[in-house]
Amino acid sequence: MTTRTPLTLITGPLGSGKTTLLRHILATVSQKIAILMNEFGEIAIDAKVIQGQNVSMADLGGGCVCCSLLGEFEAAVNEIIETVNPDLIVVETTGLAEPDALVFDIQESIPVVRLDGVVTVIDADGLVQYPQVGHTGRIQIEAADAILLNKVDLVAESELEAIATKLHRFNETAPIFHTQRGQIDPALLFGIAKAERSLQPPHHIHQPEFDSFSYTSPATFDRVCFEEFAASLAPSVYRAKGFVRFVDDIYLFNFVAGRWDFEPFEQATTELVFIGKRVNEHQIEILQRLKLCEH
Repeated sequence: MTTRTPLTLITGPLGSGKTTLLRHILATVSQKIAILMNEFGEIAIDAKVIQGQNVSMADLGGGCVCCSLLGEFEAAVNEIIETVNPDLIVVETTGLAEPDALVFDIQESIPVVRLDGVVTVIDADGLVQYPQVGHTGRIQIEAADAILLNKVDLVAESELEAIATKLHRFNETAPIFHTQRGQIDPALLFGIAKAERSLQPPHHIHQPEFDSFSYTSPATFDRVCFEEFAASLAPSVYRAKGFVRFVDDIYLFNFVAGRWDFEPFEQATTELVFIGKRVNEHQIEILQRLKLCEH
C-alpha cells in the first residue's frame, strides 16, 4: 500500500500571523517540508520571506486558493511529491481563502496526500478592534482542528476570555492555543485531523471583500517620514506588508489593523502591498504620501 504524504493546511484572516508561524515551523521541524503558498496581492511578499530556507517551494501566486486555483493546486501537490518526495506538506492559504473547498479537494481529488490537520491562526488584537466575524472568517474557524490565538500579548486577559467564548461558538471541539509571534510546539500542529469530517462539496460563491495594490521603488526612504506615513494610513488599509529600504538597512514591514513593526531583512528594493476594503479608491492619495518619504 502506497504511503500518502501528510498535508497540513494553515489558514486564517489577513495579517493573523500565518507566515510568521510558517517560519517558526521551518526553524523547529527537522523533517523535509514542502511549502505551498497562496497570496493576495501582486507581489509575493510572503514567498520572498520564506525563500532561502532549506525547503522546496511552489508559489501559487495571486487569486483565491479555495476557488480559482483548485486545479493548479492539485497539479502543484502532485508535482512536488514526484520531484521532491517530502515528509510532509504545509499549505499556507491567503487570508481570503475559504478552506472548506480546499479540504474537500484534498480528500476527494488528491489521493497521494492525506489531510493531517487544519490550523487556523486568529489575530487576538485584530478581533478586539474588529469584533465582527465575517463569512470567510467563520468558515476558517469552523474548519479548524486547532486554533492558534496569536498576538495575545497585545490584549488584556479579560478580552482573551471573551474571544475564546466567541471562537467556541463557531467551533466547539478545536483546542485554542495562546501564542505570541506563532511560537508553539510544532508537535501540537501535526497529526491532529478530525477522525470524521464532512465530505459535502461546499456551495459558496466567493465574493472578495478586499482588493489590493502594490508599489515598488529603488529609492531610499526616510524612516521618520515612513513611520508617520504608517501611523496615518487610511482606515481602509487593513493590511500592508513588504520591504522598505531606509538609510541604515532594509526591513520587512508588517502592518495589521493600525499596528506595525520592522524586522531587518535582506532584500534589494522597496516592495509593498496594501490590502483593504475598497482600498483602490485611496491608491493615488496613499502613493503620493508615500513618495514624499523618498530621499
